Amino acid sequence: MNVAIVNCFDTYEHRVDLLYDFFSKQGNKVRVYTSDFRHIEKSVRKDIKKNFLYIHARPYYKNISPSRMLSHAKFAKDVFERLEHQKVDLLWVLVPPNSLVRQAALFKKSHPTVKLIFDIIDMWPETMPIEKIKSLPVIPMWANLRDKWINCADHVVTECDLFQTKLIEFVPKSKMTTVYLAREIKPYIGNPNPPDDRISLCYLGSINNIIDIPTIGRIIQQIKHQKPVDLHIIGDGEKRDELISTAKQAGANVVYHGKIYDPEEKQAIMDRCHFGLNIMKDTVFVGLTMKSMDYFEAGLPIINNIKGDIWDIVENKRIGLNYGTDYMGGIDFSIINNGQVRRYFENNFSAIVIDKAIETVVKSLYSA
Repeated sequence: MNVAIVNCFDTYEHRVDLLYDFFSKQGNKVRVYTSDFRHIEKSVRKDIKKNFLYIHARPYYKNISPSRMLSHAKFAKDVFERLEHQKVDLLWVLVPPNSLVRQAALFKKSHPTVKLIFDIIDMWPETMPIEKIKSLPVIPMWANLRDKWINCADHVVTECDLFQTKLIEFVPKSKMTTVYLAREIKPYIGNPNPPDDRISLCYLGSINNIIDIPTIGRIIQQIKHQKPVDLHIIGDGEKRDELISTAKQAGANVVYHGKIYDPEEKQAIMDRCHFGLNIMKDTVFVGLTMKSMDYFEAGLPIINNIKGDIWDIVENKRIGLNYGTDYMGGIDFSIINNGQVRRYFENNFSAIVIDKAIETVVKSLYSA
């Protein structure tokens, strides 16, 4: 079988690698069509991976901008022009950008024997912090690129259950399956040693405009009534100064580590913490974050305010604390242990678990 995987963002490449490995192990001929533009660094990528075809993308330098939308539209058009000259039996398309949905649907109509799977990794514009411009006519048009065409797929995979609550308007429940993010399980190198005389929190990842900095400040204020608070920050972003300032004003001792790529160095910092912060604005439509996966992989419980899948997981599996408007003072922080968190990660987010889910989806296409 000839499998084509289409992906616009290097930030989704962990998912692509798992898909590539799964289909390759099954004896299929697999090719990945991806962008040559690195979204985070805003630069052209130089590395080359086997069986990856890099499509040149127009550069853009602002995450919310007309130039970015034009870049995505051109990428989608260029990818499917390439695919017109290839033999494809199964087409797996990671979404967003939404422009890929329309182009893939048109390709499917021209090639009805091709099995088409949309893999919804994110929801645009729902997950974007664009409250000030959501009333503009272009925003529903943007969503419509996905919603109008998504049911052309033979199956729709979602990154979390929450996305299905929106997509059910356009796709029958029977055509949707949740396949969580996953990783190859590497030996655990953690050695948790958080301090006894204070509460140490960790913020990991991009410090951008979707994180809820005022809520982080309130959490710190409430915890400090019980014990002093340290906040370790690993990462960077346009809201870095605001996060540091808010945390300090709330009473935290802030330790800014910057970007860290070495796994052992990052693990050593998280080993000194009691909780990771998984805090986003309530306008963000997301069920499970990459950030929470990073914390779980490190064996670090989370303080979470995101509704949907991750809220239910934290509530039911005791691998963190959910924060609504509740007062955080007086909590027994020893009720959750790092080993429990790490076991949950290994049992639910491993490549083996996800391979089984992908296999079930693919088999359903050919048994119908």
